[in-house]
Amino acid sequence: MSKQAERRQGELTGRQVDKAIGKPVYLFPCLLQHIPRLLLYTLLAAPLGVFLLYAFSQGWFFPAPFPETWSTAAFARVLDDPRTLTSLRDSLTIAVIVSLLSLGLGFSAARALGLRQFRGRQFAWLVLFLPTVVPPLAIGMGLNILFLQIGLAGTIPGIILAHLAPTLPYVIFTLAGAFARYDEAYEFQAWVLGAGAWRTLFTVTLPMIAPSLIVAALFAFLISWSQYLLTLLIGSGRVITLPILLFSAASGGNPVTIAVLALIFLAPPALVILATARQLGASTEIRNL
Repeated sequence: MSKQAERRQGELTGRQVDKAIGKPVYLFPCLLQHIPRLLLYTLLAAPLGVFLLYAFSQGWFFPAPFPETWSTAAFARVLDDPRTLTSLRDSLTIAVIVSLLSLGLGFSAARALGLRQFRGRQFAWLVLFLPTVVPPLAIGMGLNILFLQIGLAGTIPGIILAHLAPTLPYVIFTLAGAFARYDEAYEFQAWVLGAGAWRTLFTVTLPMIAPSLIVAALFAFLISWSQYLLTLLIGSGRVITLPILLFSAASGGNPVTIAVLALIFLAPPALVILATARQLGASTEIRNL
């Protein structure tokens, strides 16, 4: 037997012995590989864990590491407050309407920018994305002056129009990327087979870009849902959404109330993201059939 064969047989024997005695040969490199991911997950989950501890605690004082008693009284107290339910209703109404309007307004612009090459296309991109680089305070003050003159300040329609400024660029960018990979030949085939414009839109175009529509709607919902400055400036204190109520509670300094409102604030976006992920997974499976 050669020396190379003897060395290989010795390595195999060593691995078999390690396996027999349960020695984790590859455990340490595996742990090193996953440590950054575990640290990232811990960093992301830590604030949520603190909110949960405070929201369900009763009498949690320093230096106790964990609450001594648990209770849902804080949730009941916050949910019994009419301001909480009103702000939650208004926030959901505004975010849903803004998402639908952003899709409706951004669809045509995204189709033109994604499918067509024309003079001034780069300038059009620049104009559409100006709201993402201009400070929100400048946009809010300008819109506030305009809406005061036309009677939209302090109203939900005014806030909806103001939220379109930051949401439309992201919707257009997302849908334009989908249309850049879109093949118009499918629409031409539908027309040849006798389908009209509306039937082609609902049976060919929209199903083909459905994943991008879902992602664009998700972006619009999340951006509108979390808007604080524009809502504060345009709402003029007469329209109280959940972010405004949360910031108001944060200035009050009650950690239990802040934690409960923060969890309520996080719940709708989390549910929307989960539903979107599930729908995207179903769409991917259908497209792979």
